[in-house]
Amino acid sequence: MTRAFISYSHVDEQYRAELEKHLSLLKRQGLVDVWSDHRIPPGGEIDSHISAELEAAELILLLVSSDFIASDYCYGTEMKRALERHREGSAKVVAIIVRPCDWKNSPLGALKALPNDARPITKWPTLDDAFLDVVTALRKLVATPTAKRSSAETTPATTPAANARVAAARPRASSLALRKEFRDIDRDAFLDEGFAYVRAYFENSLEELGARNPGCDGKFRSHSEQAFTGAIYRNGEKVAGCYIRITNAFGRSRQIGYSGNDDANDNSFNETLSVDADDQSMFFKGMLNWSGGREKLTHEGVAEKLWDLFTERLR
Repeated sequence: MTRAFISYSHVDEQYRAELEKHLSLLKRQGLVDVWSDHRIPPGGEIDSHISAELEAAELILLLVSSDFIASDYCYGTEMKRALERHREGSAKVVAIIVRPCDWKNSPLGALKALPNDARPITKWPTLDDAFLDVVTALRKLVATPTAKRSSAETTPATTPAANARVAAARPRASSLALRKEFRDIDRDAFLDEGFAYVRAYFENSLEELGARNPGCDGKFRSHSEQAFTGAIYRNGEKVAGCYIRITNAFGRSRQIGYSGNDDANDNSFNETLSVDADDQSMFFKGMLNWSGGREKLTHEGVAEKLWDLFTERLR
């Protein structure tokens, strides 16, 4: 069994909890034992337990974000020691890019990061898609026999961490994260951020469309901070249109509404997306067309889904 250590900023607690859920099958199959600071027992000394577990781990997972980099403890202490052990060959370090940040210019830039192509977790259509990619790669890694510990690791260390007692494994839940409460102001902010992402996604994509496809032109037209239309022309003839806006359609709370034409006076909808939440995070769900709205869509997931609706007749 591979002993794994998770280093993360507590700002990214929801992603640590999600990762542990996705690692559940590996744990059930006896391939990995996952440790994070949630396993420090009551009364335990935080620094000594973390240091001891960091020294004992064979696999060190770094959940990388701007908050991780900004943390003196995560970046300056845990990551520094993790990379020292990686260079010694006594542990394997894997960086998991949680949110976009300047990680490539850090010492982590020399490592191959997860998910695939180091695409940040939050930039995948859903968190399930992203963490499945991560866990698939980790499964291959932990299934490979680990190398023998280096002589440097078997030599008594002089640091206090060497004398710290590694916490004994105890039966416990995989995730101890408590349910988070999301207020109306949080949901509204999440929707505004999502709409801003969709707006930029469509504007940039329509601008690039003509350069990639001779004979085609894309037009982005802003109608307000909360509404825009898009159109695609082929040889001067309009072949696709859309109208995307923030709406209170059907008497519900604020949503992102999509119509399959570029008439800004159109009050009909081909799709609407609202903000929902589970016990740890907010996400978007579709209301009309997509598998009963079961997907937990990120900002990028919403943008990709709407772009697919917009361009489906052209493929």
